[in-house]
Amino acid sequence: MPREIGGVVYVSAAEVAKEVGVSRQTLWRWRRDGKIPCGHRARDRQILFTEREVDEIRSHANKIEPIVDLEAEKLRLL
Repeated sequence: MPREIGGVVYVSAAEVAKEVGVSRQTLWRWRRDGKIPCGHRARDRQILFTEREVDEIRSHANKIEPIVDLEAEKLRLL
């Protein structure tokens, strides 16, 4: 359930993880690796994200990358 603090709407990390279909651990790993915004820590120590940050997380969660043939890449480097 989103909450408003100082006129800004925030969503909890648990809600974001559920919405994008990943575990909370995956969300923490993405934060640690700098793949998504770090969010904001509320007074109750809960991690919250703005709607813009949720959009960035959603984008990252739905990102599709081509599979690289590692063997062909190795041969090309030699």
